[in-house]
Amino acid sequence: MERPFPTVAVVGLGTMGAGVAVAVARSGRRVIGIEADAGSAARALARIEEATAHAVARERLTAEERAGLLARLTVGHALEAAAEADLVIEEVPEQLELKRRVFAELDRICPASTVLATGTTALSVTRIAAATARPDRVLGLHFFNPVHTMKLVEVVRTVLTAPQVAEDAAAFARDLGKEPVAAGDRAGFVVNGLLFAYLNQAAAMYESKYATREDIDAAMRLGCGLPMGPLALLDLIGVDTARTVLEAMYEQSRDRLHAPAPILGQLVAAGLLGRKTGRGFYTYEAPGSSRVVEAAAGAAKSAAPGREVRSIGVCGSGTMATGIVEVFVKAGYPVLLAARSLEKAERAKERLAKSLERSVAKGRLTARQRDAALGLVTPVGQYGELAEVDLVVEAVAEDLAVKRELFATLDAIVRPGAVLATTTSSLPVVSCASATRRPQDVVGMHFFNPAPAMRLVEVVSTVLTAPDVTATVLELCAKVRKHPVECGDRAGFIVNALLFPYLNDAVRMLQEHYATVDDIDTAMKLGCGYPMGPFELLDVVGLDVSLTIERVLHQEFREPGLAAAPLLEHLVAAGCLGRKTGRGFRDHARR
Repeated sequence: MERPFPTVAVVGLGTMGAGVAVAVARSGRRVIGIEADAGSAARALARIEEATAHAVARERLTAEERAGLLARLTVGHALEAAAEADLVIEEVPEQLELKRRVFAELDRICPASTVLATGTTALSVTRIAAATARPDRVLGLHFFNPVHTMKLVEVVRTVLTAPQVAEDAAAFARDLGKEPVAAGDRAGFVVNGLLFAYLNQAAAMYESKYATREDIDAAMRLGCGLPMGPLALLDLIGVDTARTVLEAMYEQSRDRLHAPAPILGQLVAAGLLGRKTGRGFYTYEAPGSSRVVEAAAGAAKSAAPGREVRSIGVCGSGTMATGIVEVFVKAGYPVLLAARSLEKAERAKERLAKSLERSVAKGRLTARQRDAALGLVTPVGQYGELAEVDLVVEAVAEDLAVKRELFATLDAIVRPGAVLATTTSSLPVVSCASATRRPQDVVGMHFFNPAPAMRLVEVVSTVLTAPDVTATVLELCAKVRKHPVECGDRAGFIVNALLFPYLNDAVRMLQEHYATVDDIDTAMKLGCGYPMGPFELLDVVGLDVSLTIERVLHQEFREPGLAAAPLLEHLVAAGCLGRKTGRGFRDHARR
């Protein structure tokens, strides 16, 4: 079978265009690189030569491969050279009128058979195609930076793109060693359409002073396993680029969640565009550097000294409660594991013993450490046994009435001055606190599942939490080797408030038939380096749990864009809750 597009022209050889040109030349195709003028062309070729030499030095290319690649690549400044190409890929700056002018010229220069592709990240491919007399042969080919490592290419078709053109473009992407994902022409396509709304909400969260930039970034890295926090990622992408993408998304959707957070405009106006200018949300060692020079700024934790914690009580007998007990006993704290009956508490200790045994089998614990940890756990069947502990962690069902009843009980039992913590992931901490006569002693301590493995703990202070209570939990987190992030008592805290709107957007994208479950999951894993796609994650978390969190967020913020997607509600109503029922967005029973 003949390989598609044996000769390819790349118009615009900045970072992205140069990366595309090298990838195409490496595939054995002839490449015609085109820059705006002779000086720009010479500089672009020099950068390509330097980059490929660096690739040889790092053993990503052989010297022979580099020589062949450069022999197939010519760089000039005459747009007319594109007339020899079967496919032209445009990678000029992200300005609609500039792209339209380039396409109008290409339409005049190139034979009618030539396919014209734009590398836009967010602009309307349809509007760009309208500048030509061949909209059926125009599409988007959105590569990701850095091109040599990122495997994803979004193949963006308009309502006029010929099916065969899209098929040939996908085959071309596969021939480059990339994974093509089909997308329709709407702002942001798949990846940016999901990514930038999330980044925008993180910027707004920071702007509101709800949490520090370091805590927001750490929360998403440690709580979700993301390769970068959202504010650091905005600096890498470029604050101006992010704002441009969001403007395009808002113009199309009119969703207030897509309206760029004011802080983005303020940073752009001040010339603080991120890494490329040396300062954005963070300050860097120099323009273009990745080294942050003021990482500690704005990250100060509570200055108040904490209360002494010598013994701990954990209420609950489920997976989370057992995991939290494991965290504490591994750190040497004696723990009373309290459940509604002694039998339930003893079964929870048995599960803990099995977990510790697995750690021994994997070489993470010695047999002596296992025995010592297990010896620190005392199962009890009455909450009254917790009277003298210094800190109680509640890890019972995520039901506000149940939690309030328990906190009222603890208030009557536990000694004055003890800290009372809730592990709720979505309920208001202050509602638990108000069930007691000591709301100043109540704090949120949100562990992530599985608690022994996940390093993050969200430390949630209400308007009534005493500073030394917050300090106590922060100090305790350090002693049990967890990374605490501080935030206020509002729905979703940090992680869920940023994660679940993104998941909800993915469901909306699916219900609108914009892309498939597999394509959306593939796009987010390959395009953003996420450990799981949104639908994989929803099925693991549970669609019912996800729907509950979505409803809590919508109820708190009353933002129309946060309303749970109808498809999510329908699946939950049908009993399709994800892996735990065998079916959610995928059919797990057949796997």
